Amino acid sequence: MRDQHDTTTAGPTVTHPARLALLEEVRATVAGRFGRRESRQSFWDLVTGLLMGLPCANCWTVAEAVGHRTPYRLQHLVSRAVWDADAVLAAVAGWVTSQLDGPVILVVDETGDAKASTDAVGAASQYSGSLGGMGVCQVAVHLSLATPVGHAVIGRRLYLGADWAGDEERRTLTGVPEEVMFATKPDLAIALLREAVTAGVHAQYATADEVYSSRSVRTSCRELGPAYVLASPANRQVTTPDQRRRTCAEAVRLVPDTAWHRMRTGTATKGAKDYEWALLAIEPDDTPTGTQPDRHPWPTGHSALLARRHRYTPKISYFRAWTPHPVPLTDLATVVCARWHVEEDFQISKRTVGLDQGQVRIPITCPELQHLLATTLLPPPPGDPNHIHHCSRWRRHHQATARRCHQAWNTYADQAA
Repeated sequence: MRDQHDTTTAGPTVTHPARLALLEEVRATVAGRFGRRESRQSFWDLVTGLLMGLPCANCWTVAEAVGHRTPYRLQHLVSRAVWDADAVLAAVAGWVTSQLDGPVILVVDETGDAKASTDAVGAASQYSGSLGGMGVCQVAVHLSLATPVGHAVIGRRLYLGADWAGDEERRTLTGVPEEVMFATKPDLAIALLREAVTAGVHAQYATADEVYSSRSVRTSCRELGPAYVLASPANRQVTTPDQRRRTCAEAVRLVPDTAWHRMRTGTATKGAKDYEWALLAIEPDDTPTGTQPDRHPWPTGHSALLARRHRYTPKISYFRAWTPHPVPLTDLATVVCARWHVEEDFQISKRTVGLDQGQVRIPITCPELQHLLATTLLPPPPGDPNHIHHCSRWRRHHQATARRCHQAWNTYADQAA
């Protein structure tokens, strides 16, 4: 007898007709956002090419993959054709929201795309976590929608630094509209949250990292409806129930050792993710002024300082939380863990769209030679659906086996310690 441990892992394989039906739904959703048939067709050709998983994604490679003789049609679409990219994004975001059922968490985060020069809109020497420090890049603030079913980016705003936004010459050369002015990253996050709520997204929580834990963001969350769990710097001050102002690090020292709870917040390839958590009540300082639209006063709710401590190191992360009603610690920890989904969204999006990839202008290079060999001499990879599904099941079976081994080893190491 042989146990089939990979049954639940291999189960969610999407069939070919189901994939086609989803693509057709998306195509029908965005069709009305184009005034011309040519632009609509070019847009869908571009989407089709990007979904092919090309090793390099730009107008040249995509045009070749979808059968265009030259890249001019796609270049015209992205540079000169008249169509509203924001309207297309809003339509796709609405479709995604309708597909992802369950409690909704809105996640705000930023990412940077490396650039060779500062000619691109907003490109400047600035910090980016994706680059690991300072570098010439574009930085954009994104909003992701996460549910137990799945997650996806539904909004974005390009960040223009003060110097870039105030440079009239560069704004004119790159076509930046006059109404686009300098805005801080927290201001961009508030605008994204407001757009999502206005579009009908009913979120239970909003979450973000330390950059977006300012009082303005917290107050806006309370005005818009969702509760929040926002990362906070250790030196940011809070008011404890004894009406004393303390930094987050100082306030957590008031928590007794017996009040820390170990909880499993997920699993990864190297085993379970277990942290120790603690919750401390604090006084709210972000109650909106005035009254609600229904003329009722804003609820006081419940403000808390959430702390997460690593199991093997003394490192502690801090989070400001507010909910209209008392909630268990497990709910707040789940919201914190939802922030990890946006990183996966960034990786998938960058790999699919190829924002950091350029068009080859040198006659013969090593990548171009490899491309010629792969398309003219080497046999193409098998495209049989049965073969593809078999390899997918095989990969996930072995991934599941590796995960079980890592988890078993971590369990043994915990018991031995």
